[in-house]
Amino acid sequence: MKQLILRELKAIWHDPWQLALLSYIPLLGVICLWWMFSAGIPRMLPVAVVDHDLSQTSRMLVRQLQASSVISPSYYQDMLAAKSSMQRGEVYATVVLPHDLNRDLIRGEQPVIDIRYNSQYLLVGKLLSSQIQLSLADGLKHKALIKQLAAGIPKPQVLVNINLVSSQTTALYNSNSNYVVFLLPPILVALGQLLAMLVFANSLNRELRWSTIQQWPSLGVVKLLSCKFAVCMGLLLLQNYVMLVFLYQYLQLPIAGEISQLLMAQVAMLTAIWLLVLVIFSLLQDSARVISFCTALFAPGFPFMGITFPTEDMPALAQYWRLLMPSSHYIETHVGVVSYGQPFTALSQQLLGYSGFLLLIPVAALLLRRVLKHQADQPATVGVST
Repeated sequence: MKQLILRELKAIWHDPWQLALLSYIPLLGVICLWWMFSAGIPRMLPVAVVDHDLSQTSRMLVRQLQASSVISPSYYQDMLAAKSSMQRGEVYATVVLPHDLNRDLIRGEQPVIDIRYNSQYLLVGKLLSSQIQLSLADGLKHKALIKQLAAGIPKPQVLVNINLVSSQTTALYNSNSNYVVFLLPPILVALGQLLAMLVFANSLNRELRWSTIQQWPSLGVVKLLSCKFAVCMGLLLLQNYVMLVFLYQYLQLPIAGEISQLLMAQVAMLTAIWLLVLVIFSLLQDSARVISFCTALFAPGFPFMGITFPTEDMPALAQYWRLLMPSSHYIETHVGVVSYGQPFTALSQQLLGYSGFLLLIPVAALLLRRVLKHQADQPATVGVST
């Protein structure tokens, strides 16, 4: 076993790409992503305003938009220009204040204020939609207050009429709506899944490139694969531990549970990823196709986590695909530990969710037997081994 571990370590040392994946690239990626989201909360997002009314009321509503820290309104002459600007990505939303807005409000009619946002920017679009509606609602409430007071209605009754139902929203787990807390961890999980796939796929593909796969029976297939698992697992867990310490101790992002639970769940996630990679490698036996197929399988990991889109609303096929994503199983543990401080009993139940991946072991064994038999039938070649 010791010789096989040294064999794998030497192979990593002589493979610059593999060495980079297992050393500095993930750490640089974490720092870059943190810098990108370091603002925490989106501010001054450009919004196109088309004011057809040009009245005191419409100007008051624009000032209400300007008062929001999220919105940065800009005047446009017509809807066509505003739409073109949104298509070019210069603004994220448009607000059209209609003709006779002030007159209709005075008459007690219901004018329509057109609000549109670019739904391609999912989180930005939702944020702007809610902030624009809140800002305009505050301005219109002020207008309604003045109108009812002018009609002689007592102020206490006016306040009741305007606010028939009051609500208060209190965020339990991300009180500041910080995007670092909300987005950075799941993005790192999705990228970490791709990284783990690349690391193990490169380790297996190297055996094909160097024609050393024919040595597997003499070295012991189970021992060799176990050493690959152990070496890659140890190095990636060390990386992940450094990342977790950086996020939850250095940056002091809120965490209610223990980091040790996250590391235990990551062991299960990495094992599931590598079992999938092993089956695909045994099935395809081609370096380029293995990487391409695995990338296509694991690349949609982030949307399937259910962080930005409810997975219950996905089609049935997408939900089945989600079950193949080890990261989708892991994110439940991550949210439970970070937000809820879940006990170890909950972790043990979540780890059972990975049990289905164990069915890949006999599948991989059968496929590997076929691969080794095929390799044994090939003419002997001189390979490079370390």
